[in-house]
Amino acid sequence: MADAKAKKNIFQRMASFFRACIGEMKKITWPTVSQTFKNFGVVVLVIVIAGLFIFGLDRGLYALLNLVMNTGV
Repeated sequence: MADAKAKKNIFQRMASFFRACIGEMKKITWPTVSQTFKNFGVVVLVIVIAGLFIFGLDRGLYALLNLVMNTGV
C-alpha cells in the first residue's frame, strides 16, 4: 500500500513541480527602478574601465613588440 502511495505518475509529478515553481516565484523580490538604474550605471562603468584597460594593454604590448622587431636588425 505504501508503494502505491510513493509512486506518482508523470502528471502528478509535473503538477507538484509546477506548484513548487509557483511557490518559489511568489518569494521573488524585484529591484526598484532606482536600484535598477544604479546597477546599470555600475555595469556600464565597469565595462568602460575594463575596455580602457584592455585597450591600454593592447597598445602597450603592440608598442613593445614594434620596438623589439625594429631593433633586431
